[in-house]
Amino acid sequence: MSLFAVRGALGAVAAVLGSLPALPAAAGQGDHLTVTVRHAGAGRDGTYELSCHPGAGSHPDVSAACEALDRNTRWGHDTFAPVAPGTACTMLYGGPATAHVTGTWAGRPVDADYDRSNGCEIGRWNQLVPLLPDLGG
Repeated sequence: MSLFAVRGALGAVAAVLGSLPALPAAAGQGDHLTVTVRHAGAGRDGTYELSCHPGAGSHPDVSAACEALDRNTRWGHDTFAPVAPGTACTMLYGGPATAHVTGTWAGRPVDADYDRSNGCEIGRWNQLVPLLPDLGG
């Protein structure tokens, strides 16, 4: 194989790798979130700090919250993504609870809002229980 062929092959590999989504940083490098919950009821409202890898913070269940985050973290998928525009959702109301999550997870910035205004939003909330409080449904 000629030197030009090798350079061409390496260039093709670099182009493919450059087109892939960025991979999250290794666990433990900035996995810190602030979770603010409102209108969820007594004992559930408040602002909590959570660090994972290793687990720490003022969250009521650090270990289970970190496990829920790890379970929902997949390469190339935004763990905190909103419901996609145009998604058909049931007209189910899950109550007035809201949550705001900020910080860094898997090396990426997080600034996500949650509510329980329809079936899609309730499902999105429930995926992160117990990071977010279990409100049933």
